[in-house]
Amino acid sequence: MPSPADTPFARMGGEEGVRALVERFYDAMTELEPALARLHPCDERGYVVRASRDRFALFFIGWLGGPQGYITQHGHPRLRMRHAQVPVDTPMARAWLRCMMHALDAHGVEREVRDFLEARLQDLTMFLRNTGSLEPATG
Repeated sequence: MPSPADTPFARMGGEEGVRALVERFYDAMTELEPALARLHPCDERGYVVRASRDRFALFFIGWLGGPQGYITQHGHPRLRMRHAQVPVDTPMARAWLRCMMHALDAHGVEREVRDFLEARLQDLTMFLRNTGSLEPATG
């Protein structure tokens, strides 16, 4: 797990499933971690706007093994560079992970895929930290 024919993207329901997960993720961000949501452009209700959701969905689809539309439209993700203007510390990484874990729960992601994603997402959040303590982002 995964293989070219059996990717997290496929197991999560393809583009439709990943986009639904992204919607849950950003809704959870507004509802559970509003300070994190406010780092993004938000609508009058405090929800992250459609353009940000769509851009992350494109990235996440490719990152999970689906079509590489993000790269086609925006180039290489260069995650550290794109997040450099945002001070990402351990509490922020934890908040981001809480929102994503909430979305994975709500989406009903199967255990094998969930375990795989949790490990990769943990690594990703640790990689993006650029300020503050370097304590683990779990918890």
